[in-house]
Amino acid sequence: MTEEESEKNYRSTLPGPLGIIDTWISRAESAILALGVILMAVNTVANVVSRFALGESLHFSEEINRILIVMVTFAGLGYAARHGRHIRMSAFYDALPTGARRWLMVAICLFTSLVMFVLCYFSIGYIETLYGRGRVLPSLSVPVWMIYLWVPVGFTITGIQYLLTAIKNLTSRDVYLSTHVVDGYKDTETEV
Repeated sequence: MTEEESEKNYRSTLPGPLGIIDTWISRAESAILALGVILMAVNTVANVVSRFALGESLHFSEEINRILIVMVTFAGLGYAARHGRHIRMSAFYDALPTGARRWLMVAICLFTSLVMFVLCYFSIGYIETLYGRGRVLPSLSVPVWMIYLWVPVGFTITGIQYLLTAIKNLTSRDVYLSTHVVDGYKDTETEV
């Protein structure tokens, strides 16, 4: 099974109800990301066609893309954490023995989880501020605070993913980047 197929058919390795919830969240994230990217593409193409055919852009196109970018960005945080697709700078980490790498990964995951929950807290405060100001998008007349609801959701899901990864590393002999991605590098062939 290729890496792409395993992401498409993701099944959580967590036990019981946690596994069911994790699998459901993964499928929801994948659907949100796919739908968001497709809608951005359709919206952008429609705007370009309108500009050339009618000589005028769609007045709401930029706002729709703004909403979709926020949605895709923050839904994608959890997706990246779930599939171990986050940025790693691992020069010192790679030099450590497996046991030390596992404990360092636990510390990294717990710290990252804490940061995600703190950012969630501050993002809720930001949404409350926007709500209090009563601003709306000019073309769509949608309250601005509504488009940022994805931010705390994304931070929460990502924080949970990192917390679960820490737990997985505490209960396993291997080092995990996420609850189902074992740390390591794939050997790839290079063509000369």
